[in-house]
Amino acid sequence: MMEAYISGVGIFLPNDPVGNEQIESVLGQINGRSSKVKDWVLDYNKIKTRHYAIDPQTGLPTHSNAQMTALAIHNLLKSQGMALDEIACLACGTSSADQIIPNHGVMVHGELGCPPCEVIATTGVCCSGMTSMKYAIMNVMSGLAPNAISTGSELASLSFRASRFKPQIDRLVSEFNAEPTLAFENDFLRWMLSDGAGAALITPEPRLNGPSLRIDWIEIRSFANEAETCMYYGGIKTADGKLETFRKVDDPMELVGAGYLSLAQDVRVLREKLPYSVRETFLYCREKHGLSADEVDWILPHYSSEGFREPLQSGLAEVGFSLPDDRWFTNLHSRGNTGSASIYIILEEFLSSGRAQPGDRVLCFVPESARFSNCFMHLTVV
Repeated sequence: MMEAYISGVGIFLPNDPVGNEQIESVLGQINGRSSKVKDWVLDYNKIKTRHYAIDPQTGLPTHSNAQMTALAIHNLLKSQGMALDEIACLACGTSSADQIIPNHGVMVHGELGCPPCEVIATTGVCCSGMTSMKYAIMNVMSGLAPNAISTGSELASLSFRASRFKPQIDRLVSEFNAEPTLAFENDFLRWMLSDGAGAALITPEPRLNGPSLRIDWIEIRSFANEAETCMYYGGIKTADGKLETFRKVDDPMELVGAGYLSLAQDVRVLREKLPYSVRETFLYCREKHGLSADEVDWILPHYSSEGFREPLQSGLAEVGFSLPDDRWFTNLHSRGNTGSASIYIILEEFLSSGRAQPGDRVLCFVPESARFSNCFMHLTVV
């Protein structure tokens, strides 16, 4: 089996950073009023700035998901002095594709306009960027491809514009005579998620003119057998915790009015299951790979909110794994939570910051709340 390296990372973040006080001027106010949960959520996640692929003046989209992903790949290729026609394999992960069919990967390929190559798309939420990376890694390590580019990208903002929720608000008023406010499951995410794309070049040899990351191992585990759905789009949760699919709906107006096409998250399930699933995945990796704190120099975590950092740190400390705060590298506060793109955006800044020194051992972890999948990846700087 050959080795595989992350030889470079490129990112794309649309438009200027948006501060907390500017969010509603870009996304709009629900029913003309500021959100009741906004301040609480922003205090919980500690995000100060993020990026939206929306023109703040017109409210219109500035980029599609496929366009952002292609721009991240262009930035990667430029940094590596690599041409489009050298791409052998393209693996693209996202939870917010521009369409259901064709798949996201081939739409990115179309945006790039490069010659025919192998293309795959992986779906999911935050872990979709890691499933695409694992596919790229396996292709290179097996010798089936001389190189591969994996991507993670999200275009969340278009789902959170105030105009998207008007049918839900109108239905509450007309059918239920209820207060015209957005459900917490939807409103919570408006202040959590933002847009961006990242791309990684996977090669069988490290680059010659800068740091590379040797991929020592990567593990992905699902806990869907133990947990009900937590984050969802294209369905609604019933009282018994099951997910009712949008494909059963006959009236197209019900899709928007009843919230089938609104991204939602069950925060109760999130708090209960996320730390547990991360800890259990870590224990699996420790048993399989002999992982210990004295063999890790850096942790690169993706988490949605700073509020989850302490429970995650405590959960790992309980099983004997603890690194000081200054060895946890994150840019959540300045880049926002970009879902499947987050780990790419973290890796790019980590590599360009000068912190990565030859021999450093890096542990990345990416939890996904949809139905609780987790990825841990161990890297060595060369």
